[in-house]
Amino acid sequence: MKNITILVPETAVPSSVSDPQYMFLAVNEFFRSAGKKIPFNVQLAGNSRQIELHNGLFRIRTDVLFKDLEKTDLIIIPAISGDKNMAIEKNKDLASWVREQYKNGAEAASLCLGAFLLASTGLLKGKACSTHWLHASEFRTMFPEVMLVDDKVITDQNGIYSSGGASSYWSLLLYLVEKYTDRETAVMAAKFFLLDIAKNSQSPFIIFKGQKDHDDREVLKAQEYIEEKYQDRISVDEISERSGVARRSLERRFKKHTSNTIIEYIQRVKIEAAKKELESGQKTVNEVMYDVGYSDPKAFRDVFKKITCMSPVEYRNKYTKEAVF
Repeated sequence: MKNITILVPETAVPSSVSDPQYMFLAVNEFFRSAGKKIPFNVQLAGNSRQIELHNGLFRIRTDVLFKDLEKTDLIIIPAISGDKNMAIEKNKDLASWVREQYKNGAEAASLCLGAFLLASTGLLKGKACSTHWLHASEFRTMFPEVMLVDDKVITDQNGIYSSGGASSYWSLLLYLVEKYTDRETAVMAAKFFLLDIAKNSQSPFIIFKGQKDHDDREVLKAQEYIEEKYQDRISVDEISERSGVARRSLERRFKKHTSNTIIEYIQRVKIEAAKKELESGQKTVNEVMYDVGYSDPKAFRDVFKKITCMSPVEYRNKYTKEAVF
């Protein structure tokens, strides 16, 4: 039997505590109904027996104090809310406990913004990690030593797991169920919870807003020019000339501040505009393609699929307003 410890940190998102508990307990019921030994011992752990969240709106009773747990097999770190630095400070003892448990053989998994708390342990240094795409820039600023892959729903490295944004953590929970039991049980859980077991990317859900929380005026000027002229065919040389910075220097600074090359940034701005037009359902794919500055259907389709993991037609059919309603 595997010991599953679901932490209840200060400022936790309540649903990201109850959902993993529900998942693992449901799997136990599958086994119990089949007359088999249950695979999981599931416990909620915190720094007190009752944790108040959202100014007392929610109260979660823990099963055990984490400091009294000498050993566990898997630690689930739920999403946190509010100011990230404050949350990390409030939960620094918990982070130290997670670090020690990992050294003693436990595995650790963060759900959504729980990645900030997991990163504060230092266990993610030099490793890949995912979190909610909306907070990717803040995460990179706080933890530059972590390789953030914000387009991924799940990461798995040396017994440390993470998930993408919001409800995508259900995909990680299914992944862990399969890893700790078998594929048949994971499929059963997917059917029980009505989940897509094959989901592996949060790219279709990302809204690209450009990373502008820096003070490099030339790079900001280049970003603004790209966003203003995305319908045109603009080149890196043209942007370099307008910014008054040598191309090689501008490309280096641009990548440093935005985590994108200039070409990637141009593509992402164009594709974000294309996504919005496709969602309206008022134009054909070819009309949208021309509107955002592409003339080659194959090139447009390839770039669109690279960024969203879907073709333009698939995206339109999935997200057009008519399809939604």
